[in-house]
Amino acid sequence: MKIRFLRIPLSTTFRITLLFLCLPSSMVIGSELYIGAAEVNITPKLPVALMGQFHLRIADEIHTPLRAGIVALETRNGAVGQDTAIFVSCDLIWISTKMWNQVRSAVEEKIPGFNGNKIILNGTLTHTGPVIEDLTDEAAYFYYNIPKENVTQVSEYRQFLVSQITKGILQAWEGRQKGSTTWGVRRAAIPYNRRVVYKDGSAAMYGNTMTPEFEGIEGYEDHDVNSLYFWNEKGGLISIGVNVSCPSQQVEGDTRIDADFWHPVREKLKARFGSKLVVVGWAGAAGDQSPRPIYRKAALERMAELSGENRMDDVSRRIADAVEITYEIVKDDLQKDILLEHHYKEIELPMRLISVDEYIESKRVSEDTRMQIEQDSAQSDQLYVKMLWNDAIVKRYEVQKQIPNPQHKTEIHAIRLGDIAICTNQFELFTDYGIQIKARSKALQTFVIQLAGPGSYLPTEKAVYGGSYSAICQSNFVGPEGELFWLKKRWR
Repeated sequence: MKIRFLRIPLSTTFRITLLFLCLPSSMVIGSELYIGAAEVNITPKLPVALMGQFHLRIADEIHTPLRAGIVALETRNGAVGQDTAIFVSCDLIWISTKMWNQVRSAVEEKIPGFNGNKIILNGTLTHTGPVIEDLTDEAAYFYYNIPKENVTQVSEYRQFLVSQITKGILQAWEGRQKGSTTWGVRRAAIPYNRRVVYKDGSAAMYGNTMTPEFEGIEGYEDHDVNSLYFWNEKGGLISIGVNVSCPSQQVEGDTRIDADFWHPVREKLKARFGSKLVVVGWAGAAGDQSPRPIYRKAALERMAELSGENRMDDVSRRIADAVEITYEIVKDDLQKDILLEHHYKEIELPMRLISVDEYIESKRVSEDTRMQIEQDSAQSDQLYVKMLWNDAIVKRYEVQKQIPNPQHKTEIHAIRLGDIAICTNQFELFTDYGIQIKARSKALQTFVIQLAGPGSYLPTEKAVYGGSYSAICQSNFVGPEGELFWLKKRWR
């Protein structure tokens, strides 16, 4: 077979996956679907450091529990297994590579012959969950100067997390039985694009719109709520996968453990469909989205006061309502014999290159911040992440001098389930990329799941031009220059 070299845009790597899945398959169509589901508690022991802000936060209180929702799928032709997909959604900021590998190894040890690459873990991007990365993690994004005593350490929480997720996967796998599935989509306005653009071309996340320099909002908003329903053999609804293009960041600056809007969404859906329902929450492409309003804030605050419904109530109600309405429409269109194809691939994407100016500025900020910490150690909790954030850019520039085209290794998954497609990526993928994937997919309905891995923003070209957090080099491993990605072979 000849190896084909194609020069294609980064976003196209995901589109190619989806287009591939929608081609005629050589597999037997009409395989029986087996389904298992489980939910496990992943709430940490207190006190614990929280992840997602630039300053250290230590939580001493649990506002809502953290959960991992798990659904295991297998198709069989008689007694012969055809393919498998296990989805694990965690109330975490994202998934560290080290933790994911530990889960896979633990499951493979418990289930001889099982392929751990069939396990997909994703975070919901809550900023009120525990720190899951430290200096032992490959491609870590945020480090904190966590006290060594009287605070749950990252390694301690990770051990608990891996144990709980492994237990949940085994429970779902061992409990699988013949079942059925269906899917649907409904529009519900949840996210706002959070990047504000000014007349000089600059941009800012959560920027001020009440100025004559305000030009507009930078990008599109995706209001699809995609739902995937699973029933057991007796016709009982056991799990729902819910795909919303919005990070769970309604209370992102809080100092308490909180699953954010996914907790009330779960509670509402359990109240409607039964307490044993397993909700698997999937964040769609939403690197430039937020559940918090960017303008008309005063008007919305007035409405909240008059209605007695705060923004958390509003967001969770909108999601739950969309899932329930969709359910009523599609519940009689059940698919029992169905095609399942799960493809996994590790790819290398070109890292965003660091310019000389970016290197000089990052080195200056890093040195100044380090000096501030040395002069006043009380500031270290506020400045530690900032210092290491800029240190990383200095190191990347030095690597570039030795390796002119450094690569970032990442994994993607692509699943075909009947007429729908599901694809994953590790990034906080900007919404325009998600729209490109869904708009050009030949699947009847397409689910895009981000943060299936160690997250970092993947901005559009126009976002990089505007600058600001989420689009500057410190925020990205990979940027729009990923269009230089060379796809060396077609998937077969």
